[in-house]
Amino acid sequence: MSSAAMALPPTADINVAQVTSLVSPRQIKIAQPLSVAAHHTVLDARAAIGRILDGSDKRMLAVVGPCSIHDEAAAVEYAERLAQVSRDVSDTLLVVMRVYFEKPRTTTGWKGLINDPHLDGSFDMEGGITLARRLLLKINDMGLPAGTEMLDPITPQYIADLVSWVAIGARTIESQTHRQMASGLSMPVGYKNATDGDLQTAIDAMKSSRSPHSFLGIDDDGRTAVIKTRGNKVGHLILRGGRSGPNFSAASVADALTRLSKAGLPTGLMVDCSHANSSKQYRNQAVAWKDVIAQRKAGNRDLTGLLVESNLNDGNQPFPRPVSELRYGVSITDECIGWEMTQELLLWGHEQLKQAD
Repeated sequence: MSSAAMALPPTADINVAQVTSLVSPRQIKIAQPLSVAAHHTVLDARAAIGRILDGSDKRMLAVVGPCSIHDEAAAVEYAERLAQVSRDVSDTLLVVMRVYFEKPRTTTGWKGLINDPHLDGSFDMEGGITLARRLLLKINDMGLPAGTEMLDPITPQYIADLVSWVAIGARTIESQTHRQMASGLSMPVGYKNATDGDLQTAIDAMKSSRSPHSFLGIDDDGRTAVIKTRGNKVGHLILRGGRSGPNFSAASVADALTRLSKAGLPTGLMVDCSHANSSKQYRNQAVAWKDVIAQRKAGNRDLTGLLVESNLNDGNQPFPRPVSELRYGVSITDECIGWEMTQELLLWGHEQLKQAD
C-alpha cells in the first residue's frame, strides 16, 4: 500500500469506541441447558396459547408481571407467588409471567437487564444474557410459562427456547426487521397497535409475519447467516391504547375485530391493561381488566387475552440512582400494580369467567 493511501482517514467505525466479542448462543445453551421440566412447560404453554387463540380452549390468556425485570431475587419471589395463584385459576385463565428483559426508549434511559444487568452503565451484555437465561430456567422449572418482548433481533437465539409467548412492541411494530424476526419465532406472537393508537400497522405486521422471509441474522455459533423462515401463523392483535386514549371499550374492540376480519386475519384479541389503556396510572389497570372480563362474560369470545404490568409492590421509583437505594420489588420503569391487587384481579376474573361457563 502506498504511503498516500496509508495516510487517508478511515471511512468506517468512525463513531465506534469499542467492539467486544460475545459468547455464542450454543455456548450459553450448553452452560445452561433446557431442563426436562422447562421443556414441558414451554411446549405445553405454546400449544395451549394456540388453542386459546383459535377458540378450542375456552380459557383466557393472562400475561402478568413486571414492566421490566431488574432484580433476580424479586423476580423469583414474584414467580413463586404467581405460580401458586396460576394453579388456583387454571380452569379459566392460562397465566404466563411477563418477563421483560429489553426496554425500548423514546429517547434515552435504562435499556433493560440484558443490556445493563448491573444497573450501573457497564453494559455487561454477556452477563445480562446469562442472567436472563438463568431466570427463565428457574421460572419455567416452576411450571410457570414466560412471555417477553423481543426487541433486539439477536436476542432470540439466546433465550427463545425458554419463551412461550412474545410481543412485538408499539415502537417497533412498523419495523421490517421485527416482522421478519416474528415470522421465524417458534411461539405465538402478539402485535401491539402503534403509540398513536393506529391499528393498521399492527395488522400489517401480523399479515407480514405470517409469510416466509429471508434476512440476515446469526446462527447458534454466532456467525452471520441468512435466516429463511416459514412464517408464523399463530399471532394476535394487542390493543394498548394510544395518544387518542384507551381502546378497550366494546366499541373499540368491535372496530378491531371488523378490521381483522376484513384483512383475513384471526380475530383473537388481547387487551393491554397498562400503557395508554391505563393512562400510565397503575390503579387504572383494574378498570381495563374488569371491563374486558365483563365483555368476555357477556359473550365476546374473540377477547382471548389480557396483559398486566404487576410487581411485588405497586407504583414505580426514579432511576438511575444507586442500586443500594432501590426499594425491593418496585418497578424502575413503568408503574405496576402490587401483588395484592394482582392476586385480587386474577381471583375475581376467575370467578367471573366460571359464571360465564
